[in-house]
Amino acid sequence: MTSMIKTGMLMAALTAVFMVAGQFLGGSNGMIIALVIAVGMNFFAYWFSDKMVLKMSGAREATPVEAPVLHQMVARLAKRADLPMPKVYIIQQDTPNAFATGRDPNHAAVAVTTGLTNILKKDELEGVLAHELAHIKNRDILISTVAATMAGAISAMASMAQWAMIFGGGRSQDDDTGGGGIIGSIAMMILAPLGASLIQMSISRSREYQADATGAAICGHPQSLASALQQLEIYNRQRPMNVNPATSQMYIVNPLSGGQLANLFSTHPPMQERIKRLGALTLANRSA
Repeated sequence: MTSMIKTGMLMAALTAVFMVAGQFLGGSNGMIIALVIAVGMNFFAYWFSDKMVLKMSGAREATPVEAPVLHQMVARLAKRADLPMPKVYIIQQDTPNAFATGRDPNHAAVAVTTGLTNILKKDELEGVLAHELAHIKNRDILISTVAATMAGAISAMASMAQWAMIFGGGRSQDDDTGGGGIIGSIAMMILAPLGASLIQMSISRSREYQADATGAAICGHPQSLASALQQLEIYNRQRPMNVNPATSQMYIVNPLSGGQLANLFSTHPPMQERIKRLGALTLANRSA
C-alpha cells in the first residue's frame, strides 16, 4: 500500500467519523449538516490556513537581502525538487525548528527559526529545508491542515453533545431526529474525539516518514537530515517553543515538551524510527 493510498483511506475514515458524529448528534439531518460543515471548513482551510499558521507562529517574511544564504539554499533545493521558489519566513526563536505551509507548490512558504540557522551545519540545514520542500512537493500541508480542522470540529461537536445532554436532561432524540439518544451521545462524546485524534496522528506520522524519504532524495545526503533531526529533538526537549498547540504538527520535530504518555499520541513519529529509516536510505545509496 503506497503512502498516498494510505493517507486517502485515513482521510476518508476521518470524514466518516465526522458524519457519524453528526448522525448521533442530530440524526440524518445532523449527518447532512456535518457534511456541509466539513466541506465549508475544508474550503476555508484550503484558502486561509497558511496565513493563519504564519501569523500564529510570529513568522516574518525575509527578503533575499536580509537572508541571502538562506534564500540561495532554498532556491537551489527547490530547483532540484522541480518546485517553484517558495516564500521564506523567519521566526525569532532560539530553539531550532522549521515548518512549511501553503495550499499548493505555487502558494507555499518555508519558515525557519533563527536558532535553526545558527546551530546547524550547512549540510544539516539543507537536510531540514529539503524535508520542508518535500512536504510542499507531496502536498502534505493541505492534507494535515484539513485533518486538523476536521479533528477539531469533531471535538467541538462532542462538546455540543455534552451541553445538549445537560440542557436536554438526557431526553432521547430517536423519535424526533433519528439521533443516537443518550447512549449514542455518550459514546460519541468519548469515542469520536479519540478516533479523530488517532486518525489525525496516523495521517501526520505517515506524511512525516514520506517527507523524510523525499527530503533525503532532494538534498542527496540522508545522514545529514538524520543528524539534524537528532539535534532538533534534543534542543526542543530542553527548550520547548512557545507555540500554539494547534500548529505543533506543522513543525519538523515536536516543538512542545511532553511525557511518555503524550508521546504516544504525538502527531510526530518516534525520532529513533525516523533516524533508523534515514540510516537505511544511507546504506542503500552507498550500495547503489
